[in-house]
Amino acid sequence: MSRYMDVHHGMQGITADQLMEAHQADLAIEKEEGVHFERAWADPESGTVYCLSEAPSAEAVQRIHERTGHKADEIHEVPLTV
Repeated sequence: MSRYMDVHHGMQGITADQLMEAHQADLAIEKEEGVHFERAWADPESGTVYCLSEAPSAEAVQRIHERTGHKADEIHEVPLTV
C-alpha cells in the first residue's frame, strides 16, 4: 500500500466539526476501496483541507471522497517520510 496526501480547495470557513464529519464519512466506507484515512488538517482561512491516507491507488482515494461528497482537487503519492 502507498501513502497519499490529497488536497481540497474552496472550503473557506470550515469548522472543526465539519472537518470531523467529513473525515468520519470517509472512515465509514473506506474499507470498500481498501483505503485507510489516517488524519485530516484544515486551514479555514484559505479553505484548504489536507487528508493523509494509505491506499492501493490515488483512484481508490478519489472514489471514497467522491462518494462522500468532497472530491479531492489534488492527490499526491508520498513515497518518502522521515
